[in-house]
Amino acid sequence: MSLTVLTSAYGHRLRSLCRLQRIQGHMMSSRVEPGVLLEKVGSAGVITINRPKVLNALDMTMVRQIYPQLKKWDNDDEIDIVIIKGAGGKAFCAGGDIRAVTEAGKAGDPLAEDFFREEYILNNAIGERYKKPYIALIEGITMGGGVGLSVHGRFRVATEKTLFAMPETAIGLFPDVGGGFFLPRLRGKLGMFLALTGFRLKGRDVQRAGVATHFVERKKIPELEKELVGLKSPSAEDVCRVLDSYQQQSSLDSDKPFVLEEHMSAIDRLFSSSSVEGIVQNLEADGSEFASKQAETLSRMSPTSLKITHKQLQAGATMSLQDVLVMEYRLSQACMRGCDFYEGVRAVLVDKDHSPKWNPSTLEEVTQQTVDQCFSSLGEKDLTF
Repeated sequence: MSLTVLTSAYGHRLRSLCRLQRIQGHMMSSRVEPGVLLEKVGSAGVITINRPKVLNALDMTMVRQIYPQLKKWDNDDEIDIVIIKGAGGKAFCAGGDIRAVTEAGKAGDPLAEDFFREEYILNNAIGERYKKPYIALIEGITMGGGVGLSVHGRFRVATEKTLFAMPETAIGLFPDVGGGFFLPRLRGKLGMFLALTGFRLKGRDVQRAGVATHFVERKKIPELEKELVGLKSPSAEDVCRVLDSYQQQSSLDSDKPFVLEEHMSAIDRLFSSSSVEGIVQNLEADGSEFASKQAETLSRMSPTSLKITHKQLQAGATMSLQDVLVMEYRLSQACMRGCDFYEGVRAVLVDKDHSPKWNPSTLEEVTQQTVDQCFSSLGEKDLTF
């Protein structure tokens, strides 16, 4: 056998071995780094969202790990509280795994139904049903699915690194995961403003808006967590006292006013119209720099999403969380049947040209009938708990 053939054969085997090692390495790393860490620490159940490389985006596997564990802990006499946090420091959870849902929706894969269904069932379990104090440490980016994992729990702790937004109208969706429940319950028309514009709140402003219950400086979080897991048979009031004391020790940015304070009366006035067209007319007629900026923002959003969101929040203001989630599941499936969601994801997340071609392209073209159809029952496919 010639040296050339020997070398070629050796090279082929070496490449095969390297490829096998890469595959094994990937399998090992996926075993070593699960998407969610579920631990018992002291008398606390601790959930760590553990996908820092993708800003802790929530996928179906994670939902299916968290939900049964929450149910189990709720009935475990050795668990007094539940703490949920994100790994990596950059994000608590930046949202759901939208790309996977998009691909599934295009292919008619059941994931587009199952993900929303199971995510909303988890949101409901955290909210109306959970007996034990649930504490979300929302450090870093907290959007979409991350809001669903936190905002319905009894305690939400923001730090100076928290960045909250519900930016769904920019991708042809709507502020789901119970957005129709908590947003209209914020003061005045703040929720409607946040829902339609996707405005970002940072740090202490997340608490001032009412999205977080407490603000604690980042450097104090490890100490706070240690104290919480060390509590013996705490009541919700005991947990609240600990959080209050850490908030009192956190003076960072306490002298700054709420970022939207000077605009609150304008927001209440301009965003109180019974239609999105009315809101846009209000903004354009107002003429202030603030109003003009919001009008420009709304002009970039999906017209269909804006109208769905407006009706969602109006209806959700008087509904239970459970009923809101049933409504939102219907809306999620309407978005899967439509075209704006796929176009929005393409423009914002895939091609990143930020130039979506919405269809219909204007508010006037989105008929009331189209909007109402999005809210109609799915029959036996409706969300049930």
